[in-house]
Amino acid sequence: MASIKKKGGGGGGGANWMDTYGDMVTLLLCFFVLLYSISTIDQDKWMVFIQSFNRDAVEELDIPEGPVGENTGMHGDDMPIPDDNNEVDVALNELYDFLVEYQQSAAAAADSISVSKGDDFVFISFDDAVFFDGNSSFLRRDGKDVLDVLIPALIEAGPYIDELRVLGHTAQQYADKPNKVSSDRHLACDRAAEVAIYLQENISYESLHPGRIIAMGLGQWRNVAPNDTGENRAKNRRVELIISGRDLENELTDSYRQYYTMYDEANEDSTNFAADGNAVMSYNTNGN
Repeated sequence: MASIKKKGGGGGGGANWMDTYGDMVTLLLCFFVLLYSISTIDQDKWMVFIQSFNRDAVEELDIPEGPVGENTGMHGDDMPIPDDNNEVDVALNELYDFLVEYQQSAAAAADSISVSKGDDFVFISFDDAVFFDGNSSFLRRDGKDVLDVLIPALIEAGPYIDELRVLGHTAQQYADKPNKVSSDRHLACDRAAEVAIYLQENISYESLHPGRIIAMGLGQWRNVAPNDTGENRAKNRRVELIISGRDLENELTDSYRQYYTMYDEANEDSTNFAADGNAVMSYNTNGN
């Protein structure tokens, strides 16, 4: 019986397509390696992209936020990132602009007030005898009038103010002889306290909590002019205000709250905060 022969395959060259496929994969790999080698990754843009999907995940990794800029509408390169502390900067800038405008107005004497601004504070100096006469802590009517102009601006900026420091200064009565220590310090403290009292009496708790108003007497030791003439002594006999901004993103950098937080840690159950943020003091009964 004749055997049935099976037909053979396509010969010895049937695997040649694998060579072509391997060459193609190799070329694709080289192509992507080349693309990667000439590409750059902008970390700031990448973080903006990630934050647009899951901001919390980025904050947990403690990775810097994307850039803050104006939204130009081009590719989202300048997409702004919300910044709560920017509100503080705006408030301090508005307060500073108001003070500069007042300083330059006819209502304010040219040499009675000077204003400057730092990164997170506004500095105001009331020169000459605007607030007090020599050797006196009685707040003059002229000084009250100046504060009456300032108070509405302080109320407006109140939610963004960390501390309002009132610095009281004196002049050295004799050029070659310092003032008596006790009277000098008391007078400086009394002057600062009088201004602080006037501010507290005319600004509501809701606008600026009294715990943020601090009176400090510096005496004769930070003079701005020699104490050799009556005119120069009048320059040294002055009151200054330093208004610092709050850090809204971190309560513990708020000086008012930080003080009580530290105090509470050192004296358990001695200080607590009520729901409105005001300090509620509890005192011991050990005789003090």
